Amino acid sequence: MPKFLYRAMTPTGEIVPGDMDALNVPDLELRLSRMDLDLIDFRQTRQRRLPLGAAGRRAISRRDLINFCFHMEQMASAGVPILDALNDLRDSMDHLRLREIVTDLIEKIEGGLQLSDALAGYPDVFDPTFTSLVRAGEESGKVNEVFRDLAAGLKWQDELAAQTKKIVTYPAVVLLVVTAVTFFLMIYLVPQLTSFIGNMGRELPLHTKALIAVSKVFIDWWFVLLALPVALWFGTRWWLRRSERAAFAFDRLKLRAWPVGPVLHKIILARFATFFALMYASGITILDCIRLSEGIVGNRVVAAALRRAAQLISEGHSVTAAFATTGIFPALVVRMLKVGEATGALDGALRNVAYFYNREVREQIERVQAMIEPAMTVILGLLLGWIMLSVLGPIYDTISAIRI
Repeated sequence: MPKFLYRAMTPTGEIVPGDMDALNVPDLELRLSRMDLDLIDFRQTRQRRLPLGAAGRRAISRRDLINFCFHMEQMASAGVPILDALNDLRDSMDHLRLREIVTDLIEKIEGGLQLSDALAGYPDVFDPTFTSLVRAGEESGKVNEVFRDLAAGLKWQDELAAQTKKIVTYPAVVLLVVTAVTFFLMIYLVPQLTSFIGNMGRELPLHTKALIAVSKVFIDWWFVLLALPVALWFGTRWWLRRSERAAFAFDRLKLRAWPVGPVLHKIILARFATFFALMYASGITILDCIRLSEGIVGNRVVAAALRRAAQLISEGHSVTAAFATTGIFPALVVRMLKVGEATGALDGALRNVAYFYNREVREQIERVQAMIEPAMTVILGLLLGWIMLSVLGPIYDTISAIRI
């Protein structure tokens, strides 16, 4: 289908740019009119789809998807047909990109597609797990419950992302402050103090000589010290993109590195348990749940463990035995899988796992944050203590010698 870059006018007279797939110009005008937009000019292009944040439009965020799911759940629970629900959603939203997507969903459904098939046309917005859950809801007649669970799952992901930012942002800010203070001390303050000490004519102690040497490195090579972390960051990212083996090893390191590793491992397990339970409760088979979970966990090591578990299950092993063999899933997960497998309530058992790990993650993040502040204070105190000892020590020795 051709793609058109266009400029259109809203009912209030605002000019908005955008891009849209359409069969021809009349089809483009029809699609825009359904969005209450009047076409001004256009240009057909064969270029790839513009990024979601391009042309002055913000990207579709997780909160936009939460609102989408909440609206669809409310409408489906009230017995409103899908097409009417989508039309109402399109007319009430101000997100231009999402309005275009909803308009296209309406046209595809009017053309005979199911909602899940229409959603699958936008994998950059609705991932395979999302569309699979909607398809399962369509087959079971529980679309409203699926959208309710999706909204709850997305809310949980949003809260989890906020918690993860807490554990990363605070240390990063403190580290930046400590780095700035270190550069100031080594480049500006220490040279002035050491020049005064050098004029005393006394033999300097070893720790003072070390301080002068470190200060000289900062003065002569400050640009290297600043550029090296940036170069390492981009070089590592390039290497991880080029080498699957390196990316796998890095994901393994992330699970083991203290203190972030244990927290990240529990976050991944909580995410897996939450969405596995959601998919299983919607009627998706265990093997399909595992296959879809590989894209959810966001870690190659855990994804490989899930593939091994799926292979063992397909060969006839029990779910509990398959997950226990991987060595990635802790005893709690294996034990709850065993209980769920024995009682037939696998989704309930996994929800208990998710609840436990969510609580553990919150508590560990609070503990790590509580440890970071005194740790950074100790590091900065040791740095200042070293400088003061190296500077004041020779001065004190000189004064003591004069008194004698």
